[in-house]
Amino acid sequence: MDAPVLLITGASSGIGAATARHAVANGYRVALAARSADKLETLVAELGSESSLALTCDVTDKASQQAMVDQTLSHFGRIDAVFANAGIGGRPGGFCGADSDVWKDMILTNVYGVGLTIQVCAEALKESRGHLLITGSAAGRTTIPGSMYSATKWAVSAIGYGVREELRGTGIRVTLIEPGMVDTPFFDEQPDHALTDQDIAEAVLFSLTRPASVDVNEILVRPTPQIDD
Repeated sequence: MDAPVLLITGASSGIGAATARHAVANGYRVALAARSADKLETLVAELGSESSLALTCDVTDKASQQAMVDQTLSHFGRIDAVFANAGIGGRPGGFCGADSDVWKDMILTNVYGVGLTIQVCAEALKESRGHLLITGSAAGRTTIPGSMYSATKWAVSAIGYGVREELRGTGIRVTLIEPGMVDTPFFDEQPDHALTDQDIAEAVLFSLTRPASVDVNEILVRPTPQIDD
């Protein structure tokens, strides 16, 4: 098959799953990586085994991520795009009172995990002259008091800028996708006036489907401000 292959981390729910659905509808094959094997299998059953592959993966472990890439290449024969989307949200407590173990998991997933995804996917993307997309956040563009989550997303923005310069001349495009508030399982309570995961999936596909000569560097997507009653 000649259909392009998109590898998505954090693919079992939210933005990752919505992007997988949107990508398959637009002619992509998808490799779906996440920790939740049961959710991935359910998504593959929905999308079809011809166009999707479930890959159990811990993004904080390099061997697990390397296996993700190896299995994708073995199954589909190529990787045309990678969406480094896996992430963990913050919890209350600020810098002075937060659970530091939660910090550790979040930093390893949101920052170290993105770095590992880039590292293990780089050669395949160079081979295909492909596209690297990274989920940043509007929180990585502003100061949020006491937010380690925001700090991790500032780091993700820096990774995006830095890897774009490192890959300049390879033919690989690099796009930061930076959502504002999105109504996904990321939140314990449903937020008001939020974007949907479909909104972000459409932004991802917009970037992917530009001509090869067009590199969409960043897409910042926020909900439209609501009118005060």
